[in-house]
Amino acid sequence: GKPPMAVGVDQRGESYGLLIDQIGEVLRLAENGREENPVNLDPRMAKFAGGVHRLDGQLMVVLDVDRVLELAPKTQAAA
Repeated sequence: GKPPMAVGVDQRGESYGLLIDQIGEVLRLAENGREENPVNLDPRMAKFAGGVHRLDGQLMVVLDVDRVLELAPKTQAAA
């Protein structure tokens, strides 16, 4: 019942709005604290994840904006 919210993202000189359900905290995290996706991460989530951060016993998945905004599927060269 709540109106949708959007987060603005500038990517490669283009502006996008990502619709979201809600915003929790805004955190500034050290890049060296990011870990690779765990092997048991749900494949649907791993498809758009750019790694994870461990925060107070919880796992925060980092959204890879490049993957989310990839508009055209990658094409393979004909064999």
